[in-house]
Amino acid sequence: MKTLVIIVHPKIADSKINQRWIDALEQDPGRYTLHCLYEAYPGGQIDVAREQALIEAHDHIVFQFPFYWFSSPPLLKQWLDEVLTYGWAYGSGSGYRMSGKKVALAITAGIDEEEYQASGAYRYTLKELTAPFELTFAYIRADYKGFHAYYGIERNSSPAWIAQSVPGFLDFIAALSEGRSGSN
Repeated sequence: MKTLVIIVHPKIADSKINQRWIDALEQDPGRYTLHCLYEAYPGGQIDVAREQALIEAHDHIVFQFPFYWFSSPPLLKQWLDEVLTYGWAYGSGSGYRMSGKKVALAITAGIDEEEYQASGAYRYTLKELTAPFELTFAYIRADYKGFHAYYGIERNSSPAWIAQSVPGFLDFIAALSEGRSGSN
């Protein structure tokens, strides 16, 4: 089954790394469904039924986004609030439609990995800062497989550095479909 990659970047045309990852995924269209939320919903009006149908059609889901202000872009939070509804994603009735689906995060972070350490500039690890996602996925009974992070884009955005990130990213996505955990 194809992996659904939900790309949440408000300025994807300006993104060097996220766009490079998309280009790599587009090389295998039989394996990946790419869904750019900001392109699909430029006015912010999410088609909940469409999003739920996309989720139901895939067993593997990756949320790809830049990590800034220690969170995700606002449209991802809106997506979670509106799509993961009572009776569909959790609760009584036909809830838990994401139960067992393998879910992961692919994150680009501007600062270096060393700064996301207990002893670093921000005193928190990226794993700690992404805990709300992990808890959300546990609550809806999805099988959270962790995250893959590309650190330091603010300091090193050379084409060679970005190209080096692609194999690890693709391996992370492949691991998801094979049931292996993420790279965090």
